[in-house]
Amino acid sequence: MSKRNNQTSKTAARERLRLERERQAKRDKVKRQLVVAGSVVAALAIAGGIGYAVVQNNKPDHWEAAKSDKIVAPAHTTGKDGTTVVIGESSAKKTLKVYEDLRCPICAQFEQVVGPSVKKDIDDGKFNLQFVGGTFIDTNTRGEGSRTALSALGAALNVSPEAFLDYKGALYSAKWHPEETEDTFKDTAYLIKVADTVPALKKNASFQKDVKNGTYDAWAMAMSKAFDTNKDDVTGTPSLVMDGKKVTAPGSQNAPMSVDEYTAAIDAALKS
Repeated sequence: MSKRNNQTSKTAARERLRLERERQAKRDKVKRQLVVAGSVVAALAIAGGIGYAVVQNNKPDHWEAAKSDKIVAPAHTTGKDGTTVVIGESSAKKTLKVYEDLRCPICAQFEQVVGPSVKKDIDDGKFNLQFVGGTFIDTNTRGEGSRTALSALGAALNVSPEAFLDYKGALYSAKWHPEETEDTFKDTAYLIKVADTVPALKKNASFQKDVKNGTYDAWAMAMSKAFDTNKDDVTGTPSLVMDGKKVTAPGSQNAPMSVDEYTAAIDAALKS
């Protein structure tokens, strides 16, 4: 091979190497751009996800929103926002306030044991019953059952005072009342199933619609607020109050939990 041809070959080889280096440099540049772009997209996606999560976490839940919703009060209520629920004969001279949380297991025991005696005294005109419903167990357990059940109880009250009392008794019954740690009452289908054991509510389309639609959710929140701001110094359930004084088992600061305790306590309160 002549020197000239040899030199030409070397020059061609260098040119091919230069071109290959340029092509490789371009490929590396494109790759870097894609990596940067992908990182930016990923960062934006993460930021967007975090932003969405923050918005969702800061967004008021249904029950918080219900606090500012227009209140639809059930029939057979009076007072501000319909939170005064008094059941009994208009001729009764005394009123027994009963403070309860529908998820409260002690309230369930009270209702199962003493409830029939309370109902009989209401029917006999010894006193009226004023119900004040709280939802503090939901707050303590981050549940919804107390509020959902209270709203459903409002739907029962809208049907009739008798339906209200019978439904309250059914919710507290040994068959249907769940453990305090179980948020069973948040399920409207379950609440309707319990209601089907009450003649006035069984297959009652209007009642069922109100339960499913949460017609009385805002009312339930207003009632819960009335419980929280009560002037009877009540902080637990069940609590009974007559004429501004707590009705307790003899020698105790707790509500009477037997028929004998209840009879003695009520007789004393009615005479005072």
